Amino acid sequence: MTNHELLNIREATPADRETIYQMICGLENMILDRAGFDFAFDRNIQSANITYFIAFLNDHPVGLVSCHIQPLLHHAALVSEIQEMYVEPEYRSHKIGKALMERVTTFAKEQGAIQMEVTSRQSREKAHQFYQREGFEKSHVKLVRYFTNEH
Repeated sequence: MTNHELLNIREATPADRETIYQMICGLENMILDRAGFDFAFDRNIQSANITYFIAFLNDHPVGLVSCHIQPLLHHAALVSEIQEMYVEPEYRSHKIGKALMERVTTFAKEQGAIQMEVTSRQSREKAHQFYQREGFEKSHVKLVRYFTNEH
């Protein structure tokens, strides 16, 4: 990012559906089922517990981060979680991710969250390095049970 480029980060609105869809497809490196995405988007964008932030560079969308905040009994407090974070490939290493992280961290703290969690696939080593540079520690193991092929 150069000095003459203007970075703006704002909360997403329902009008950002297509931008977010494209970014989430980029995150997952696939074209997601549109009906399923729309179902989740409509539900999430209305939720008081979920906020999306979009980064714009010179009015062009370049990144996204989600913030889910919920009260967890085992913490006896509010806990924030990033479930999606994405920066367009050509804008990586331009401090867009760092700016998104600062924005979402400030937001979570203002909401009263005591910590922030993030899960990232094992194969995303560069993402892990980024999160560790931003102060995250590898402290848990995530286990997943898929329902699609169960009997």
